[in-house]
Formats: sequence, C-alpha cells, structure tokens
Amino acid sequence: MEKVKAAVVGASGYSGEELVALLARHPRVEIVAVTSRQSAGETIAQVFPRIAGSAVAGLKFVEPSVGALEKSGAVSIFLALPHGLAAEFAGPLRKAGRQVIDLSADFRLKSADVFAEFYGEEHPAPDLLAEAVYALPEILQGDALKGAGLIACPGCYPTSILVPVIPLLRRGLIDPATIVINSQSGVSGAGRKADAALLFAECNESLRAYGAPKHRHLSEIEQELSAAAGCTVTVTFTPHLVPVTRGMISTIVATPLGGADAGLVESVWREAYHGRPFVRVVSHLPDSKHVTNTNFIDIAVREDKRTGRLILFSALDNLGKGAASQAVQAFNLSQGWDETLGLS
Repeated sequence: MEKVKAAVVGASGYSGEELVALLARHPRVEIVAVTSRQSAGETIAQVFPRIAGSAVAGLKFVEPSVGALEKSGAVSIFLALPHGLAAEFAGPLRKAGRQVIDLSADFRLKSADVFAEFYGEEHPAPDLLAEAVYALPEILQGDALKGAGLIACPGCYPTSILVPVIPLLRRGLIDPATIVINSQSGVSGAGRKADAALLFAECNESLRAYGAPKHRHLSEIEQELSAAAGCTVTVTFTPHLVPVTRGMISTIVATPLGGADAGLVESVWREAYHGRPFVRVVSHLPDSKHVTNTNFIDIAVREDKRTGRLILFSALDNLGKGAASQAVQAFNLSQGWDETLGLS
C-alpha cells in the first residue's frame, strides 16, 4: 500500500506531539520530517518517550525551514505553529505544490480585515485566504475537502460550539440573536510555552475566565454561525481555564423558534450527523473524561421550561477533536480515504 509522505512542523508542541503519535500509527502515512528549533538533533523517542518503539522513534528533529521540508520529500505538511508563523511556511509550500494542513488560526477567516481586528495585526498572506478550506468535516457538504491543497483546521472552542449549533441555525430552530456561550478548557489549550499564568501553582485549584468579551476564536465562531443562519450572527462567548490537562466543554443557551424542543433538536442532530462516526448524540450531560484522547464530540440538549430556553452541551478533547485528530480526519477526507483511518 503506497503511503503519503508527511511532515509535522512545530512537532514539539502539544498539538504537534499528538499529530506525530497519530501519524506514526496511520496505515497510509510515512512521517519523513519533524521540525523543532529547541529539539533539533534529538530523536522523536528522546523528546517523546511514549512514541519509543514506533517506526519513527529514531527520526531526528530538524530546524524548521521550507528547504528542509522540500528536501525530505514530504507532500503533505502539517503546521502546528502559532498564528502568524504558520503563514510564513504555507505560502512557499503551496507555491512548491505541497499540501498544507494548518492547525493555526492563519487561514480560518475569510476576511483579512476581520483577522486584523481580532488578532491585532495585518494578515501575513491574504492572497491565500480564498484557497483555504475551513475544515470542520461534519459541517462541510459533499466532497468539499477532497483534493484540498490548503486545509484550515478549526479551533477547539469553535468546534465545540459549531457542531451543536449549526444544524439548528440551518433549520431556523433557534433565535441567532439570543445565543450565549460559556466554555471551559484544559490548560494544554494554551500550548507548551513558558508562561507564569500557566504554571501548576497558578492553575491548580483555580477556575478563571479569560479573553472576555472578545476572545480571538469569536471571529471564526461568528463567521461560521452567520454562514449557517444566512444573516449576521453576534454572540456572547466567555472562555474559562480549568485545572485539567486536556478536555473541553461548552454550554450554549438560546431561545427556540418554530416550536423546537429537546426531542426535535435531537432528531435534527441525528439527521445532520447520520453516518458521521465522531459525533455522538448522548442522553447524559457530556463529560470531558468520556472524550479525552479520542476524536469524538459528545452533544446533548435540555429544555429550560422556566425560561423558555434551550441549553446545548458539548464535550471534546481540545488536543484531539479540537486540534490534532481533527486535522488527521480532514487530511483523510482530502485524500479520499475513510475519515476514521488512523483514528479508530
């Protein structure tokens, strides 16, 4: 079976490590390069002991450069880099004919002006925005990802929100003007970096909101909700940091329309996600421990008859369905493979 040669740029971060672990056991992928400035010269097994014994354990990290990636022979390149830096690689790699799967925020937005508003800087490669496919697999129609050359992987918070909400907006079952979202994320969502606010002593026994009222992910959340509703959607979104390593839950409140109740919401979800292996409509309130280290997203609904509102819930792994495993799922679909390949 012929394998696709792949590389992971920024492989020493949390999402990068997850990508390496997933791709190392993928039956149709051969990892030919991993990059990291701080780990250059070390082997994968030295940096990630949990991957020792795999076929790629002896592969050495190299300094990140477009030249090194081209020399490796990689044709599909995963970028697990901070926003802004990913675009520096994406442009030259696309010109060289390489497929780019970007886990950063650089190509999620369709408007360079919106990017500048939320990220506080000019977009580094606005000419590539039209080519990028916003790759939330369960929301895309048909073969939208097949053959895609530039894949923009959604953020973890947006994934936890868009999956439960978009089918309801498409059917006109909730009032888009009433959506209020509260989300909680594990500390790994901030990335592997030296930051006093993320130290164990600061995060342990601590619950706190941050990024309010205009978190960066709000831009792609509103972009995709507006597309689903067919009108401009503005929501209230408050993220929180919780003292767990990985995992994410979102609680979404909205006013129902058209007589929508919990039964109808579940029916619409089951219809929208029929045959989609990673969306689970559950009867219990979703719990992050049931999705950690998987590509699943669990969604549920409750009616608040006192207030006349619907409450939607979701849970996913911020490093899995919110990042690395979703990137592999999108990559699978871009190759025309079963989306579960390497993820079961």
